[in-house]
Amino acid sequence: PYYVRINQNLYVEAFLRSSDPFLKLFLDTCVASPTPHNFTTGSYAIIKNGCVKDPTYAEYSSPNRHVLRFKFNAFQFVQGNSEVYLQCELVVCRAYDYSSRCYQGCVQRSKREASS
Repeated sequence: PYYVRINQNLYVEAFLRSSDPFLKLFLDTCVASPTPHNFTTGSYAIIKNGCVKDPTYAEYSSPNRHVLRFKFNAFQFVQGNSEVYLQCELVVCRAYDYSSRCYQGCVQRSKREASS
């Protein structure tokens, strides 16, 4: 566990262990949940499909493409549980492959129309 106060900046760093200098990391989705077992119901998206959802989220520069750094303000779920679990999905792409997911950025998923 990592202990922080509410509204304190929480810094996260992810890195790829690879000797290939032509790989790049991309943060696609990062979701917080009050339980470690369910990241859909009652969860809170910090970033989803590359789109920033939390106004306190900020990405930081890193020394190379293998390192991804970001921060957001710590919070607590309304249910009173003081624990918050974080699950992030990262994508590994070839550097300079501009057709890859890493270079698409925010992807808005269109909602499907419900049929009668």
